[in-house]
Amino acid sequence: MSKSIFRKKSVSKLLEDLAAGYGDGENHGGLSKVLKTKDLTFMGIAAVIGAGIFSTIGVASYNGGPAVSILFVLTAITCGFSALCYAEFASRIPVSGSAYTYAYASFGELIAWIIGWDLLMEYAIGNIAVAISWSKYFTNLLEGFHLHVPGFLTMDYLSAFRGFEQFQKLKTSGAAIDANIKLAAEAWTNAPQIGSLRLIADLPALLIVFLITWLVYTGIKETKKATNAMVMLKIAVVLGVIVLGFFYITPANWHPFMPNGFAGVMKGVSGVFFAYIGFDAISTTAEECENPQRDLPRGMIYSLIICTVLYILIALVLTGMVNYKELQVEDPLAFVFARIGLKNISYVISISAVIATASVLLIFQMGQPRIWMSMSRDGLLPKAFSRIHPKYHTPSFATIVTGFVVAIPALFLNLTEVTDLTSIGTLFAFVLVCGGVLLLPKDEEIQAESAQKRFKIPYVNSKYVVPVLFLAGLIIFRKPFLALFHYTGDHDKLPYFLFIGLSAVVTVLSFVKNLSLIPVLGLLSCFYLMTELGYTNWLRFLIWLVIGLVIYFTYSYRNSKLNKIA
Repeated sequence: MSKSIFRKKSVSKLLEDLAAGYGDGENHGGLSKVLKTKDLTFMGIAAVIGAGIFSTIGVASYNGGPAVSILFVLTAITCGFSALCYAEFASRIPVSGSAYTYAYASFGELIAWIIGWDLLMEYAIGNIAVAISWSKYFTNLLEGFHLHVPGFLTMDYLSAFRGFEQFQKLKTSGAAIDANIKLAAEAWTNAPQIGSLRLIADLPALLIVFLITWLVYTGIKETKKATNAMVMLKIAVVLGVIVLGFFYITPANWHPFMPNGFAGVMKGVSGVFFAYIGFDAISTTAEECENPQRDLPRGMIYSLIICTVLYILIALVLTGMVNYKELQVEDPLAFVFARIGLKNISYVISISAVIATASVLLIFQMGQPRIWMSMSRDGLLPKAFSRIHPKYHTPSFATIVTGFVVAIPALFLNLTEVTDLTSIGTLFAFVLVCGGVLLLPKDEEIQAESAQKRFKIPYVNSKYVVPVLFLAGLIIFRKPFLALFHYTGDHDKLPYFLFIGLSAVVTVLSFVKNLSLIPVLGLLSCFYLMTELGYTNWLRFLIWLVIGLVIYFTYSYRNSKLNKIA
C-alpha cells in the first residue's frame, strides 16, 4: 500500500483505467465520443471570446492606450506556451480532468489534489462572475427595449445595502450621486420585506445558470450544437464590428501609442488575461473526443490563434475610433458605436454580448463537473461525483452540484473583489502543467504509446538560452530589482521575490538538465503574470488552498484508490 502523499498515477495506469471504465458499474457505458476538431475549436472560442472582448478590453485600453494590442500579443504568447504543454498532455493522456489529471501523472497525488481544488475555485468563481455579468447585460438589453425589471430582482443584497448607505451619506453632504448608487438605493427602498428582511436577489443570474446547467446535463451533443451556434453568431458580430469600425478610424487617436508607458499597459494584465481564460477548459472533454490525440491539440491551438487575431484587431479598432481616455466603460463596443451615432449597431452588439457571455458560462459549466468526476474516480471525492447518467451519458450528479454551487452565490453575492482569483487560479494551473511536461517520462519509457502518432512539443535546448535571458533581465530591470530590497511596507512586492527565486532555480536546472525551452518559458511567464495580481489575491488564494489541504488529509488521502495498490 502506497503511503506517500506524492504517489503518482502513471500514464499507463491512467490509460488502463480509461479502457476498463474505471471499474465503476454506475458508468453506464461512459461518456459519448462525439467531439471533433471543429467542435473543440468552437468550444475554445466560446470560452475565450466573452466578457473580455465585450467589457474588460475597455478598461485595459484606458490604462494602456492603443498599445493594449501589444499586451494581447504578450498574453497570447504566454498562453501559447501553456497551450502547447496542454496539447502534449492531452495527446499523451486523453483522459478527462485537465490539469488535475496531468498533475497526478507528473507531480503526484498531493499536487494533483491542490490543482484540482484550485480548478474548482477557478471555475466556480469564474462562473459566478460570468453569471452576474450576464445578468447586467441582459437587464440593460431589456431596458433598451423599454422593459424594466425592478432593481431588487437584478441585484445582490450587499450591493443594494451598501448603495443605500452611500446614497444617504451623499444626500446629507450634498455631493453628486452616481447613477449606480441611485439604482442600488432604489432597489433597497423598493424591495418587499418579510419582517426586517428585504427580499433582494439577482434572479436573471439564477435563470441563466439554471438553463445552462440543464443544457450541460442533457448531453454533450446538445452542448456542442448550442456552442457552435453561439460561436458563429458572435464571430459574425465581432468581424462586423471590425470591418464597420475600420471606416470610422481616426489614425490620430493612435498617437501616442503608449501614453502611460509600459507600466500602464501592464495594468491591464488581469483583465486581458481574464479574457483568455478558457481555452484549457476543452481539455476536460478528452473522453468525449473522437480522436483526442489529434483533435485536442488542434482545437486548443486553433482557438487561441483565432481569438488572439480578433482581440488585437478589436483593440486597434476601438482605440482608433475614439480616444483611449473615453474607454473606461463597462460596454466599450456598444459605447463606441453609440458615440459615433450608430445606436442600432450598439443594440446588435448588446444582444451578441448576452449570447457571448452565455457561451462562456456554458463551457465552464461543462468543464467543472468533469474535473469533479475525475477526482471522484480516484477516490479523492465521494463516489457520487463520478456517476454517469444512463441516458444522457454526462456526469449527472456533479453537473447538478455545480449548478447549485454557482447559482446560489450568484443569486445573493457580489464577487467583484475576488474575480482576480479566477486569473491567479488559472495561472497556477498553467504553471503546473508547464512544469509537469518537464517531469513526464521520455517516449521510449512508455511502451503503450510507442506506436501512436501524437503531438509533441518541439524540443529546443534551454541550456544557454534561459541563463542568458535571466542575466539580461537582471541587467535591463536592475533598478526595479534593487528597489524590491528597499521594503516600505508594500506587501505587493512579496510575490516578486518568489518569482526571482523560482527563476534562479529554473535557470540552474535548465543549464544542468538541458530542459525543454517552451515549457520553461511557459512556466516562468505564467508565474510572472501571477506576481502582477497583487498580495491580496495571493493571500486569498493561499487561504483557499489551506482549506483544500484540510479536506485532503481528513478525507481524500484515506479514500484514495492508490491506497489499494501495493
